[in-house]
Amino acid sequence: MATTKTHNLKAWDTLHNNGPFPLKKLYITELEGDGNMPDKLDRFNDAAKEIRRLIKETKDANEGFRAYGSAWSMNHIASHKDRMHYNGFMNIHIPIVEANCHANTSFEASNLFLFECGTTIKRASEVLSSHGKSLKTTGASNGQTLAGCISTGVHGSALQVGAVQDYVVGLNLIIGPNETDVVYLERHTQPALNDTFAKKISSKIIRNDHLFNAALVGLGGFGFVHGIVIEVEPRFLLKRYVKKINKDVALKLADTLDFKNSAFKIPEETTFDGLGLTPYHYKVFINPYSTESEYVVELMYKKPFRTDYKDPFPIIKQSLYRDLIHLFTKMAENFPKSIPWLVKKLRKTIMPTVDEELIGTLPEIFWDAPYQGPAFACSVGIHHKDSSKAMKLLADLTKNEGPIPGIFAMRFVKQTKATLGFTKFPITCMLEIDGVLWKKTRKIMSLTEYSRRMIEVLKQNNIPFTIHWGKNSDWSFPDLVNHMYGKETVNAWKQFRRALLGYEMMALFSNTFLHDTGLAETETHLNTNEDLIASL
Repeated sequence: MATTKTHNLKAWDTLHNNGPFPLKKLYITELEGDGNMPDKLDRFNDAAKEIRRLIKETKDANEGFRAYGSAWSMNHIASHKDRMHYNGFMNIHIPIVEANCHANTSFEASNLFLFECGTTIKRASEVLSSHGKSLKTTGASNGQTLAGCISTGVHGSALQVGAVQDYVVGLNLIIGPNETDVVYLERHTQPALNDTFAKKISSKIIRNDHLFNAALVGLGGFGFVHGIVIEVEPRFLLKRYVKKINKDVALKLADTLDFKNSAFKIPEETTFDGLGLTPYHYKVFINPYSTESEYVVELMYKKPFRTDYKDPFPIIKQSLYRDLIHLFTKMAENFPKSIPWLVKKLRKTIMPTVDEELIGTLPEIFWDAPYQGPAFACSVGIHHKDSSKAMKLLADLTKNEGPIPGIFAMRFVKQTKATLGFTKFPITCMLEIDGVLWKKTRKIMSLTEYSRRMIEVLKQNNIPFTIHWGKNSDWSFPDLVNHMYGKETVNAWKQFRRALLGYEMMALFSNTFLHDTGLAETETHLNTNEDLIASL
């Protein structure tokens, strides 16, 4: 049987030291060995039984429960003051065969895989590669767990794909301590698994687009995400270019995404008549303190998979543009650790002349994160048409009310169907500032104050925005979530959560983050109609 070690603690912290946050108990569950229990489904269900036991133990103690994976979120979304569960050893994977697919599915069976919650992006990529397959997109690197990615909406930078949750087609949720509290959820318009297989991992099957979309970016509030069915695709290559281009050209591309008619073109990435091709990925690196006339941009173009490409790792390992936090901390290592001194250096040219090219698979290019120490990251989502306007506003804030020890970037992502997915615009520009954590001084505002000013500046200038759920922000800002998504959408998310969990389990799976954002609301005016969670 799966076994759990319980550690009595006083605090817990994130990978990037954004805490510490209070904690009483930490659970760490390990699966039964495959020598004693060779069938993967048996081990998967055995783990579910153990999680139900832990939920019951928590419920009987009248405390709260929260699962986490790699602890990459840079705020308190993954923390709970009572009890937390580490998912990292729960990493079963099961390829879906045609006999397990729904009769009306539109998915190709060979492209469907069931992964357990603790599977990291890196491990999922290794598994898929052995099947000749690939994830459709990932975040900037590969250390997050799949459950963590979808719970917070990790977005990648793919113009035609969307965020990680947008290739999820099924969710296996544990919503309470009872046998009947194991649910398999998918869309009624896009069924994936048939009842025979779904019943092997759940006691209840619900096919409902609206409920699925609400639970998809569930922020840890829709129960314990145990299993995730994803749609993948055949392996492909990405041709990556890093160039310096005129600032105005880079920002016009951000606002229009009109690569076809842009003044900037990569000769190898044009049509036969010389028009620019739209890339898989477009990213702009921005130093707000620099007066240089050019920005560094990164573009990637999708190519058919082949085996005779040059090893990309020598370039990837040395690339200054793979991770902004890494770039900034490398600077910090070479200069005195004072923000004014760093900002002075930032005003000079720190981005070297580049003309990098490489080709590799998705997991090769979006590889291990080089930096894992104290760091912050603020990230707002805006309609790409507002990119340059928002960039100027936030860069001016950073310079005039800062200084803040970080560097900006813009990435662009296709719209999500998730109810509270922050990539909600037709094409969302994720405007990010990453850097090293600092302490408030008489001359320098705190990170929370800076985050609050970002919100205020965007609101004052009537720019619709969202905020990355896993990044730093002033999450207690009044009515923030309703402003970002609209009260009707937010209430719908709450109503589906209430209908699925009931009040008791809503409280158990709530934490300070959900209370701070107003999403833990349990007021009785919420719709309790059971039809909300009926199969459609």
